[in-house]
Amino acid sequence: MTTGPLLAVDAPSMLFRAFYALPKTIVGSGGEPVNALLGTANMVLREVEAHRPRAVTLCFGPDAAAYRTALYPAYHAEREAEMPAELPDQFAASHALFAAFGWTVATSESLEADDLLGTLGRREAETGGRALLLTGDRDMYQCAAERVTVLYVRTGSRGAEEVGPEQVRERYGIGPELVPDFIALRGDPADGLPGARGVGPKKAAELLREHGSLEAVLEHAPEERRPKLREALLESRADLLAFKDIATLRDAGVDPPPDRETDWAGAAAAARARGMNRLAERLEAEPGGDR
Repeated sequence: MTTGPLLAVDAPSMLFRAFYALPKTIVGSGGEPVNALLGTANMVLREVEAHRPRAVTLCFGPDAAAYRTALYPAYHAEREAEMPAELPDQFAASHALFAAFGWTVATSESLEADDLLGTLGRREAETGGRALLLTGDRDMYQCAAERVTVLYVRTGSRGAEEVGPEQVRERYGIGPELVPDFIALRGDPADGLPGARGVGPKKAAELLREHGSLEAVLEHAPEERRPKLREALLESRADLLAFKDIATLRDAGVDPPPDRETDWAGAAAAARARGMNRLAERLEAEPGGDR
């Protein structure tokens, strides 16, 4: 029997996405909002049904790792607005709820969920397995490899888009290994990284194809014939190197979980206990859901 892939989930990304996609009027048995929990469950279950993973891990971590804000204080600064009042309780409830689905919950106090996903994907591939990384963050494109596929969730779309090395090259004009270099040069407004002044995605890809890395681009910056580009690269050298460091995923020291199928009956019971009855009915209809 063929072993399925490991499915690793960027849980904060999914919870936020679900919260803003579904109305807060979706409430549980006690009248509390459950829109983020319901939406996240449905997004993960869609991929479970499509790919039949050998195990599912939901990854949690701080919004901004301390070492990243130390490198560049403006990193994630625009995200520091208070979390909506209806969301913290759903974050807190998510661990126990999804554990009842038979899914592993992995948490880091110092590294972000992205770092956990990247580590799980790499280690699963190193042992000969395959990994799927479910996220709404294109920074994760750096993880795309022969045995690692990024499942990218677009706003307003149904299901995730499968992104492998070839798709990264088609979108960015460079390979996955250069995604941190590309982010550093182009910038990432969502993360508060401005990139090099006047450098957009096409120019960033052009520079990286010509020189092979951000470090090589900066080494050859004095020879750049375009004055504005030369000035932009030279004046922002230190920041650009910091941006690449920020964009590069860290090893989170987590190992892939053992094989563990989704517990449809346990998931149905947990959903019903929180008043998510339509989700419970969907889960009960699955083989092993005890309907």
